[in-house]
Amino acid sequence: MTQKKKKTKQKIIISVALSLTAVGGILYGLADRYLIEHVDTVVAAPVTASKSSTVTASATGSGTSTASTTSTTSSSSADSSSAAGTVTSDDWNYNSSDINISITKNETGSGSDKITYYVADIQLASSSNLLTAFAKNEFGTNITQDTSTIASSNNAIFAINGDYYGFRDDGVVIRNGVLYRDEPARDGLALFNDGTMKTYDEEETSADELLAEGVTNTFSFGPILVKDGVAVDNFDNVSIDTNFGNRSIDEANPRTGVGIISPNHYVFVVVDGRQENYSRGMTLNEFAQLFEDLGATDAYNLDGGGSSTMYFNGRVVNSPGSKGEERGVSDILFIAE
Repeated sequence: MTQKKKKTKQKIIISVALSLTAVGGILYGLADRYLIEHVDTVVAAPVTASKSSTVTASATGSGTSTASTTSTTSSSSADSSSAAGTVTSDDWNYNSSDINISITKNETGSGSDKITYYVADIQLASSSNLLTAFAKNEFGTNITQDTSTIASSNNAIFAINGDYYGFRDDGVVIRNGVLYRDEPARDGLALFNDGTMKTYDEEETSADELLAEGVTNTFSFGPILVKDGVAVDNFDNVSIDTNFGNRSIDEANPRTGVGIISPNHYVFVVVDGRQENYSRGMTLNEFAQLFEDLGATDAYNLDGGGSSTMYFNGRVVNSPGSKGEERGVSDILFIAE
């Protein structure tokens, strides 16, 4: 082999090695950003009553619904006396001196236009029954567990997925009265210790102002669905993230949202979607109108798609994702004694 050929071969090898190194660096960077867990803070779990001190009813299926806006109640039920007073519970209801939960399964349309969604009407004696929890009780990025796993480990009676804060590095994140992140970016949701809720612009209201007003929890996703009792209708090309793989979310999709009717009276809605002849999901316009119809004065959209999950009394109520399987999430919003 001539000296010239040797040099050419060496250049090719070096070029290939550099290319592989660059590709490897890119792949590692993507994995580090979207897959590898990064724990910033280990968080003490919220103090809640264990299930044995209240009541756990057996769950015997998801029930059925054959008409628009109908509720289903299974025959499984339980009564118990506890620190919360007399508790009655079945697959779709929970009642104690502090918490009243009623869940309905609803169906509209048919065939490819069918929508299946779940509404939880919840009235609380105190805002202290409305809590949040992080996956694995850790704050950071890419830390996930199924909604049902987080809920069960925190003795939740009821839970929905939160805003998946761990997928992004911006937004205002206050949970159970503690500020974890203060990077204003979008319209947020604030829950307060007097049982009220409001939507706000993160770039116009500081975290210090919110804490001074008695905020207990904030969520950073959106968009706002209902403001002052009126459904918002300008959702063209809404996007929440600028992260890898982001897309507009205004078309029909699985949804999770929360609305307020009056202090300590909330409606939580989870819409299934992407499941042929079972549920196509809802557009943002349809979702906003639903909350207005339910009587919400304010409502807010949380993380949807495969994350959309409703948990109640030890079981997942809805059919998450496109195959009825849960997807790991960063956080939940839940109800407990």
